[in-house]
Amino acid sequence: MASASDVRVRFCPSPTGNPHVGLVRTALFNWAFARHHGGTFVFRIEDTDAARDSEESYEQLLDSMRWLGFEWDEGPEVGGPHAPYRQSQRMDVYADVARRLMEAGHAYRCYCSAEELEERREAARKAGRPSGYDGTCRNLTDEQKAAYEAEGRPSIVRFRMPDEPITFTDLVRGELTFTPENVPDYGIVRANGAPLYTLVNPVDDALMEITHVLRGEDLLSSTPRQIALYRALADIGVGNGSVPEFGHLPYVMGEGNKKLSKRDPQSSLNLYRERGFLREGLLNYLALLGWSIAEDRDIFSMDEMVAAFEIGDVNANPARFDLKKCEAINATHIRELDTKDFIARCEPWLKAPHAPWAPEKFDRAAFEALAPLAQTRLTVLSDITANVDFLFLDEPVEDEASWQKAMKAGSDALLRTARAKLAEAEWRAEALKEAVLAAGEEHGLKLGKAQAPVRVAVTGRTVGLPLFESLEVLGRDRTLARVDAALARLEAQPEG
Repeated sequence: MASASDVRVRFCPSPTGNPHVGLVRTALFNWAFARHHGGTFVFRIEDTDAARDSEESYEQLLDSMRWLGFEWDEGPEVGGPHAPYRQSQRMDVYADVARRLMEAGHAYRCYCSAEELEERREAARKAGRPSGYDGTCRNLTDEQKAAYEAEGRPSIVRFRMPDEPITFTDLVRGELTFTPENVPDYGIVRANGAPLYTLVNPVDDALMEITHVLRGEDLLSSTPRQIALYRALADIGVGNGSVPEFGHLPYVMGEGNKKLSKRDPQSSLNLYRERGFLREGLLNYLALLGWSIAEDRDIFSMDEMVAAFEIGDVNANPARFDLKKCEAINATHIRELDTKDFIARCEPWLKAPHAPWAPEKFDRAAFEALAPLAQTRLTVLSDITANVDFLFLDEPVEDEASWQKAMKAGSDALLRTARAKLAEAEWRAEALKEAVLAAGEEHGLKLGKAQAPVRVAVTGRTVGLPLFESLEVLGRDRTLARVDAALARLEAQPEG
C-alpha cells in the first residue's frame, strides 16, 4: 500500500482488446517512476464505454499485468482506500460531480445539435478561425433553456474553460502554454447521461490524489482542459485541491514513419508472449523507447531500471520500434538466465499444443543434457521446440529445402563412409566429430561440408544445436537408423 512517499501515479487502460506495446511502455514508465520514488502505483480500469469494453479484455489486462511483473499497490483484486477502481462502478460519483460543477457555474447544458455544430465549424474553417466549440450555449437565459427543453432537444454537459492562457511545465517537454481560442469548452457528459473520459479521468485523479500523470504524447492537447477541470474540482471540494504534474511520453513509431497502432501486428503484447519473449527482455527493450540507462549500455534488469529511472531523462523525440533489436535484447536475457530457470521457462514449448511429439516420447534427461547448448542459441523461447524435436520424434522433420541444400551429388557416398566410421566410434561428442571429419577427408571435404548431410539425415534441418553433442544424446542406434533411412531415400531418388 501507500508508502511514506507522496508520489502517486496511475495506469488506467481501457479493456478493449489485447494490450499493445505502447500501452505497456506507458505502464512500465509509471511503475518504474513509482518504485524509484518509493511511491504508489495505482492500477485503474477505464471501462465506461459499454459498446467497446468487455469482461474478457478486462481479465486479459489483469493477466498481462501479472505476466509483466507490474504489481500494483491499489486497484482491482488488491483494493485500496479509493475503491472501487473500475470506472463502471463509480457512475454515481461522476453524476454527483457533474451536478456540482453545473451548480457552481463551471459547466452548463449545451443544446446544439451535431448538424449545427458541424455547420458552424465549417464556417469557422472557411473564415480561417479556430473551429472548436463557439460558446453558443455558454450564457443561455433561463427562458432559452426552458424553450429548448420544451422542444425536447437533447443536451450534453460542457465544461466552461477559463478565458485566460493555461501554462504548465511538462516533465518531458518543458514549459507549455495553451491560449483560450485553442482550448474551447468541451463535453463532459453525453446526452444519455453517460460521463465522458474528459470528466471521469480527472475526477478519479483528484479523488485518488494522483500526483504525477505520465501518459502518451497523443493526450497532450487534452492537458490544459484537464488542468482547468482539476482547478474547478478543487473549487467545489473534490479531492485535495492539487493539480498533478504531467509528463507526456514520446510516440512509438512503426514502419514508414507512422505511429505504431493497435492494428500493427508487431504492436500486440500477445504476439511476444506467444513467441516466448522473456518479460525481462521485452521490458528492457521497451524502456529504451524514449529513455536510456547510459549512453553505452542497452542491457539492464528491472531493478537497475528502477534505481536509475527519472522522468526528466525521457527524450521527447519519437522512438522507433525495431523488432530485430528487441529480439537481440531478448536473446541476451535468455543467455543470462540460470540454467534451471531457463529449463523451467521452456516448459510451455515442450508440450501440446506447441510440441509435435507425443507426451510419452519426451525424455527430460535428454532435453536437460542439451538445454545449456540451446540456451546460447535461442532468440525466443519458442525456438526451443524446433531445436530439440529430433530427440523426441520417431523420424526427423521433413524439410525439403534443407534436404535439397545438403544432399548434393556424392552425398550418398559420404553418408555411407560417415555411417561406417560412426558405427565404430566411441559414442561421445569429440569421437563422433573425429569420425565425420575423417569421412570428409576421404571425400576431399572439410568438416563443415561433411557434416551437413549427416545433420539433415539425423535432425531434418541444416541448422540446429551442435551436431556431435546432439548425436551423443540421441544415441548410437537412433543415429545410425536415421542415416540408413536417408541413404535409402537417396537411393530411391531418380538420378539427376
